[in-house]
Amino acid sequence: MSSAPAFDRSLAERYDARNRPLAPISQALHFLSGLALVGAPREARALCVGVGTGAEILALAQARPEWRFVGVDPSAEMLAVCADRLREAGLAERCTLVEGHVADAPKGPFDVALAMLVAHFVPDAEREGFYREIHARLVPGGRYVGAEICADLYAPEFPGMLADWEQVQRLMGAGPESLADLPRTLRDRLGVLTPERTAACLQAAGFSRPVPFFQAVLIRGFHADA
Repeated sequence: MSSAPAFDRSLAERYDARNRPLAPISQALHFLSGLALVGAPREARALCVGVGTGAEILALAQARPEWRFVGVDPSAEMLAVCADRLREAGLAERCTLVEGHVADAPKGPFDVALAMLVAHFVPDAEREGFYREIHARLVPGGRYVGAEICADLYAPEFPGMLADWEQVQRLMGAGPESLADLPRTLRDRLGVLTPERTAACLQAAGFSRPVPFFQAVLIRGFHADA
C-alpha cells in the first residue's frame, strides 16, 4: 500500500503550524463530521486511519467522553507528536496508536472509522482495497467518514478550482516553484479521483451509497455505512 510522504520529527512538529491558516476549513470539517456520527453508539470504538497529529481524535474525544480510539499512521514521527498532544489533553488512556497502514490496524470491530485527507495518497489502482480494509474493520452498519482531495481534473471548471487551490496553498506557505508544479502534483503524484470514481470505489468495497457532506475547494467529504 502506498503511503503519504515521510515526515521527520521537525516536519511533524511544524505540521500543525503549517496548517493553522486553514483552521476555518478544519473546524467546519470536524463540525460536520461530528454531525455525521451522531447516531454512533455511546461507547463507540473509533478507528482513525492516517491519524497524523491527532486532530480528529482531539475534535471528537472531548464531546464523546466514553469513546475509545485507535489511530494508525505510517509515520513514527507524526505518531510521536500525536502521542504528546493526546497526553497533554488527558486522552492518552483512551487511545492506542499503531505505526503502519490501514492493513496493520487491529481488526476491531469498530463502530466508526475516519480517514481524513489520507485517501488521495493512495493510487487509483489501490483505492478500492484501501476502502475495503476499512470496511472489514467496521461492525455491520458502522459509519465511515472520510475527506480527500477529490475532483475531475479535466473538467472545464477545473482551471478556476485550481486557481482557488493555489490560494489555499499560498496560505500554507507554498512558494512559486511549488505552485508552478501544482498541476503535475495533482495529476501525476497524488491519487486524485473524481467524486463519481470515489463513490464507486467505496461501494465496490462494500459501503452503502456514499453521502457527500462537505466541500472546500478540492477537498470533499463523504460518509457511508458498512
